[in-house]
Amino acid sequence: MSNGIAVDVQALGKKFGDFTAVDRVTFQVGRGEIFGFLGPNGSGKTTTIRMLCGVLLPTQGDARVLGFDIRKQSEQIKPVIGYMAQKFALYNDLSAQENLEFYADIYGVPLRERNARVRELIEMAGLKGRAKERVSQLSGAWRQRLALGCAIVHRPLALFLDEPTAGVDPVSRRRFWELIYDLARQDVTIFVTTHYMDEAERCNRVALMYNAKLLTIDEPDVLKAKMPGMLLEIDAQPQGDAMDVLEAQPQVQEVVAYGHLLHALVGDDARETASAQLQAALEAKGVQVQTIETVEPSLEDVFISMIEVERRAQVRAQLTREDA
Repeated sequence: MSNGIAVDVQALGKKFGDFTAVDRVTFQVGRGEIFGFLGPNGSGKTTTIRMLCGVLLPTQGDARVLGFDIRKQSEQIKPVIGYMAQKFALYNDLSAQENLEFYADIYGVPLRERNARVRELIEMAGLKGRAKERVSQLSGAWRQRLALGCAIVHRPLALFLDEPTAGVDPVSRRRFWELIYDLARQDVTIFVTTHYMDEAERCNRVALMYNAKLLTIDEPDVLKAKMPGMLLEIDAQPQGDAMDVLEAQPQVQEVVAYGHLLHALVGDDARETASAQLQAALEAKGVQVQTIETVEPSLEDVFISMIEVERRAQVRAQLTREDA
């Protein structure tokens, strides 16, 4: 890792029979970076993580994690990384302390360090005074932080988190991310998948997977700045009727519901006239328009737009093949 790269992936791919789960992805993750790996269910995120953790062998391509080749040195990777899945790998019949002691033993934490490390992680998880309670009696937030403690009991240099905050309340998610920042400040590389866009905003860089392909990778603010077109936020009722009208307008590239509002992306060539034209089209169909305002895109807007562009391209390619 003399070049500061913790994860180096080159044209990595995985097939299961005729099904392509990961299609020749290439990216790098720096040491101490918080790297967000995003995408819809089934896009290839978990398969990629399992290859990087040395659990699955790739069908093609190469990757190195902390300098180790995932094909030839997978057993050397496992002791120096941590892994935490959405379904926490905890033993419900054991206490919080016993879980930590078990994982400390599995990872070979020296006996002279073990007691101090377990006490440190119990405090980190907010379980001081509850360390003897069975895991089955703990809340989801406590179990989440305990699972993180088990994943880092051996002080790994890289931590892979696969949707670690799914089903956890917003306050607990915020607390969890404070712990992630603390680890990154200790030069631990964080590789995290999430469906929460507010969490993606916290990453140094994010990558978007869709249908096994890597669509983009960059800093969140850069991705938002590079989004083509103009985004309009529209308050109009009835919302369903408004969406139908907007989707029928030639200058509108896509429309998505955003709470009680609508976000409509229009092309750059329609910037000057789009607001007035859309308001007129909506009112002509009996839709009441409260406001139409230009807004900065969110990361969610960017990803929805990119996925829609890719989906349309795949549909066109399929139609072309069928015509041929």
